Amino acid sequence: MRTVAVLGGGIGGLAASYYLCKSPQVTKVILLEASSRFGGWLWSTRRSDGAVFEHGPRGIRPAGAVGSNTLNMVDDLGLGEEILPVSYSHVASRNRYLYVNGQLHKMPSGISGIVRTVPPFSRPLLLSVAAEILVNKTKNDDESVHSFVSRRLGKELADIAVDSFCRGVFAGDCRKLSVRSCFPVLYNAEQHRGSIVLGMLLGSGEAQVITRGPLAKRSKKESWAQWSLKRGMQSFPEAIAENLQQSGRVQLHKEAVVKQIDPSASGWQVRLEDGVLSADHIISALPAKALSSVLPRSCQPLTQQLQDISSVTVAVVNLEYDGSILPVMGFGHLVPSSEDRGLLGVVYDSVPFPQHNRPDGQTTRLTVMMGGAWFEEEFGVPEAATAERLLSRATEAVRCHLGVTAAPSWSRVILHRDCIPQYYEGHFQRVESMRGFIKNNNLALSLTGSCYDGVSVNDVIFSGRTAVEELLGTVL
Repeated sequence: MRTVAVLGGGIGGLAASYYLCKSPQVTKVILLEASSRFGGWLWSTRRSDGAVFEHGPRGIRPAGAVGSNTLNMVDDLGLGEEILPVSYSHVASRNRYLYVNGQLHKMPSGISGIVRTVPPFSRPLLLSVAAEILVNKTKNDDESVHSFVSRRLGKELADIAVDSFCRGVFAGDCRKLSVRSCFPVLYNAEQHRGSIVLGMLLGSGEAQVITRGPLAKRSKKESWAQWSLKRGMQSFPEAIAENLQQSGRVQLHKEAVVKQIDPSASGWQVRLEDGVLSADHIISALPAKALSSVLPRSCQPLTQQLQDISSVTVAVVNLEYDGSILPVMGFGHLVPSSEDRGLLGVVYDSVPFPQHNRPDGQTTRLTVMMGGAWFEEEFGVPEAATAERLLSRATEAVRCHLGVTAAPSWSRVILHRDCIPQYYEGHFQRVESMRGFIKNNNLALSLTGSCYDGVSVNDVIFSGRTAVEELLGTVL
């Protein structure tokens, strides 16, 4: 293996390139990014007065093997001193809200929240949890998240809590999303133990094992719920790109749009707007539809399956208000689709990460997220959605939900088109079929990124590692 081309310079492509550099088997890595910056959806605005605003993910969870894997990378990149941890005891971790029936409701937590009835729910959660152990497991290969939770824990939890959660994580509709692909822990718990509760208590199948480095050990010891970075999440891809540059083995290309990839005697010819590159192997971290548009005709079955993976558009509106304006303290609130289909939720950014406020004077930073699976229904085609209309809708939500009558002192509207892939029922079969086609046709091609094995930052990074290790063997 001499030359590997990595298509896509988001966090998936950067991670794949990082792990490729750990192997002596690779002589050269060529990273191709179509836009003017690396990092994809990890994107921060750093204002000159010190304030930081996130336009994509605003915190990363350290939990599990994939969380430790990411922290090991952060350690290796020398970003340990930049970490902003949020512990489980922090108010942002303890308090999360739902906006239901025109009111904010704190999500139940602790023993008292489980044994008594807490609005907006009509009965104690303990009753649903206790009954869940007795529910028979399904024989189906897959089902929607809503169907799974309704069957095991009751329709009310599915309609309110799970609906809201899927909107917050996937900007998606839990009635269409796959439980097997979106929540594999829940699916495996039922399959292996016959119950979510027993699966959580006893374990459900083989867990990935990653040796914890110093930062991951610290996160465990200090009980981190999530973490960010002092200069914003964009610091992470910037540090990876810098590391790749310094390795001397990676050619990093921005504004390099891939037009076509064609098989060649040694692997692939990668056609760009201004020339052709040769590679022995391609790791694609492109969105599924983008990859489908550059594959050769001989890959038609793969092309069709890639086109079947949908994604949704999300409007992210960053707001800054003068003073302390929140009626409650917590991470933020989510909104079920039954309450407001277009408004996904509001994050109270200043609560978990006050370090990102400007240093002089009291301010409150919020992020309003809108659209997702309901974007076209609520706002029309993305091209027609003006920043003014999106800002108006966001500030109106802040006024109605939080009682904030003042106008924001600063705002920024970002429209992320096709930013979150939707893992609909049967997604696992599509991914297996695609990788089967690649294997059966001996294609020197690997699929990584958020379209296949998980949409979180941790999942995407781990997917990049997995792609490299399946190609070259263990690299760490």
